[in-house]
Amino acid sequence: MGDMTDVLLRGSCLCGAIRYELTHAPSLSVCCHCSRCRKTSGTAFAANLFVPLEALRYIAGAEHLRSFKPPEAERFIHAFCGICGATLPSDNQAYGLAVVPMGSLDDDPGLSPRAHIWVDSRAPWDTITDDLPQHPEALGSGS
Repeated sequence: MGDMTDVLLRGSCLCGAIRYELTHAPSLSVCCHCSRCRKTSGTAFAANLFVPLEALRYIAGAEHLRSFKPPEAERFIHAFCGICGATLPSDNQAYGLAVVPMGSLDDDPGLSPRAHIWVDSRAPWDTITDDLPQHPEALGSGS
C-alpha cells in the first residue's frame, strides 16, 4: 500500500464504502460542461482534476467499484460506487490519467478549476458567471 508520507489527497464515496488516495499533486482542474459529465454529475458541469493513473490508489471497497462506458464514447468512462451510486475517479487509459471528481475528495486539493471546457455543449439554462477561460470543446480549443 505504500507509505503514508506519499499520500497527498484522500477521497471517498457518499456511503464511505470506497476510499481512495492520490499520491501525486493534481496537474489541472477544469469544469466540464459536456453532456456526459452533466449526466454523471446531475448538474450543470463536473469539476474534475487530473492525476497520473499510477497516482490513484483504492484503499478500501474496490470490490464495490463499478463502471459504465457508453458504446459511442471513445475515452469516457463513468466510475461509481455500486452501493450508493456516487461518482468516483475513472481511468483514462488513452491519456494515462485518472479523472477525479472534485466533489469526491475528502481533502482540500489546494487548487480551483482553471477553465471551462465543452462550453458549446452546455445546457441551455447553464450560465457561466466567472471569468475563467472558456473553451468550446476540449482544453485549448477555440484558442
